[in-house]
Amino acid sequence: MTPAQPTARDDAIRLLARREYSRQELVERLKARGHASSVISDTLNDLEMQGLQSDERFAESFLRGRVQRGQGVVKMLADISLRGIDRSMASQVLAQIERDLGVDWEEQAREVLQRRFGEEDFATLPVKEKGRRERFLASRGFTFEQVRKALSRRD
Repeated sequence: MTPAQPTARDDAIRLLARREYSRQELVERLKARGHASSVISDTLNDLEMQGLQSDERFAESFLRGRVQRGQGVVKMLADISLRGIDRSMASQVLAQIERDLGVDWEEQAREVLQRRFGEEDFATLPVKEKGRRERFLASRGFTFEQVRKALSRRD
């Protein structure tokens, strides 16, 4: 006797039990499991109406985690848009997180830099080493202004 094939709802609930997912992520995963697009759409609409799936809740969870891991705004907003969250919602959620956590992006950039390269006086670094640190911070999603301030500020 073969077990019954899980429904789109079963698969979606199983995924959401582990972590928050954006609607787009769920669509991609459910399609990969062989569910029809119309069934997926109906299922996700039902889950959203029941409060089991929320793009805003996903955005809050995603962005809060990224802030705590030391990523900058540019990278976070780019990464979240790849998951189907529009920029205006992401910006609003990020603004709320900034208020809740009291995020100072220049300070965050400096802390990320110190975790990676240790305690050092960045002002006295050779140009090549400064460039290396600038590229590192830029790859983490910090703006040019935040990078500049993080490298020029001394303890």
